[in-house]
Amino acid sequence: MYHTLKCHIYWYISGTRFATDRLSHPLQHTVFTHSSPLLRNLRNSDMWLQYNKITNIGIAVERLNGIVVGPGMVFSFWRQLGKPTKAKGYLPGMVLCRGKVVPGIGGGLCQLSNLIYWMTLHTPLTVVERWRHGYDVFPDADRKQPFGSGATCAYPAIDLRLRNDTGSPFQLLLELTETHLSGRWVSGTEPTHRYSIVERDHCFRLEPWGGYTRNNRLFRQVFDSSSGELLVETMVTENRALMMYSPLIEAPVRP
Repeated sequence: MYHTLKCHIYWYISGTRFATDRLSHPLQHTVFTHSSPLLRNLRNSDMWLQYNKITNIGIAVERLNGIVVGPGMVFSFWRQLGKPTKAKGYLPGMVLCRGKVVPGIGGGLCQLSNLIYWMTLHTPLTVVERWRHGYDVFPDADRKQPFGSGATCAYPAIDLRLRNDTGSPFQLLLELTETHLSGRWVSGTEPTHRYSIVERDHCFRLEPWGGYTRNNRLFRQVFDSSSGELLVETMVTENRALMMYSPLIEAPVRP
């Protein structure tokens, strides 16, 4: 109740200009696109939780698709979606609780916040609030992005917030197909820069207390779109997550 009240005071009394309007037609220029598979082969995970996740993501996509973040405005994942409840059609999906996967209403929406965050790193939008995952629950399954490049979410306090510090509007476009969640950031102005995320210092570390942690650092490189020149490189985040599986690979048994 405390965190809910605190967030609502900020949302409605702080004077922050939140993005709420949506356009039915897309803005002209594509800045970045990405997609992620809806179903994964995860160890010790019930598939019905993943199927429920797809339903939950579909409800959220309808609320977020087409939203326009104008200059000086802030996009808040939870302010726009509201609390995921049964009354809104949300189902029990995968929720991470203290390193374990358990069913929870609205579970699986982290895949959507992960997608939005990853796409935002490839735009000039400013990430105001992002929370990293504290646990590495599953071994990599066809991972295409660096470890730690997502954004976890939990209503209402663990939010994903983005601010438009440019002079051009940005629009979030989302689509749910039978197999993938896809998204695009589009803008009213043709992009002049290209962005790349680079992973460094990735390692599995045996901690003194006997467990393993997974660690890395992510950097963002900004290139000039016309010349390809590297303009600047900045560190995005440093990740450290408790591993819930052994990183050691067993040797094959020889006859």
